[in-house]
Amino acid sequence: MQTLLYMYVIFGLLLAALSVPMLLDKVPPNPWYGFRVPSTLADETLWYKINRHMARWLLLTGILTAVAAVVLYRWGKLSVDTYAWLCLLVFAVPFTMGAISSWRYLQQLKGS
Repeated sequence: MQTLLYMYVIFGLLLAALSVPMLLDKVPPNPWYGFRVPSTLADETLWYKINRHMARWLLLTGILTAVAAVVLYRWGKLSVDTYAWLCLLVFAVPFTMGAISSWRYLQQLKGS
């Protein structure tokens, strides 16, 4: 289970670290990194707005994932499978909420 702990903590911290350049508008439109859909790739202003929005969710997701991995590990009463699934759930919920929220925000921005 210790390997899973390291994996989830490193993954969470990496996700949080990857969000910082997007929060600071340091990631220009590109095909690899960011909220990449045709409308954001075509409009630089839209790109930076939506990526700042999504980056907040990624930062939250990364921090929650790393913290939950440590807390659940220290709780110590979980099987390896339960630990892995709970950590995955802690990642998946805010990540999915962020993706949905960002998509809705994108639709608002395109409508105005």
